Amino acid sequence: MIAKSLPRITVAVLATMTGLYPAFYYIHSGNPGLLQQKSAELLASHFYRGSFYTHITFGGMALLIGWMQFSKKIRARKPDLHRGLGKAYMVAVALSAVAGYIIAMSATGGAVSMAGFGLLAIVWLYTDIRGYAAIRRLDIVRHRAWMLRNYSLAFAAVTLRIYLPLATAVLHLDFIPSYRVISWLCWVPNLIVAEVLVRRYKAS
Repeated sequence: MIAKSLPRITVAVLATMTGLYPAFYYIHSGNPGLLQQKSAELLASHFYRGSFYTHITFGGMALLIGWMQFSKKIRARKPDLHRGLGKAYMVAVALSAVAGYIIAMSATGGAVSMAGFGLLAIVWLYTDIRGYAAIRRLDIVRHRAWMLRNYSLAFAAVTLRIYLPLATAVLHLDFIPSYRVISWLCWVPNLIVAEVLVRRYKAS
């Protein structure tokens, strides 16, 4: 029983830890974390900073809410809670994705990173819209499939924070080349896993 629940527990713990991570940027003064890689000119832009904080704040909210939406108990026993959290989640994703696309255009690592994070933002928003459209049609099967894909993309925030220290602190790779690779690695495999799960559920 524990072994069967372990993947979900792991996802919940990692998502919660990463979802709370934006608080680090509010608590620390100056330019902590990834902001240290940005130019003074970019950091002086209120538009960039506003987009950055919108992205991490609502992205963190999406991570905190999202894993609960896959709970069968909540869906069965508290459907109103599921719907309410679902609405909040979809709005959070939309705001974070749009802001994420904006800051992706200034991503560290140049064109490769910009393309990786920019496409992530687009696909994240697209799956959010498809999930919303499906539930509006009361197509629960497709809704769940699109939201599974969507949350796998939200989980890119988690895998990004696993791969970066692994590449730089453990493997001692240079930051910029690693960041370029991770701009794709943090979400493409996640989406592939989600697609495998979607197809497995359809076949069952």
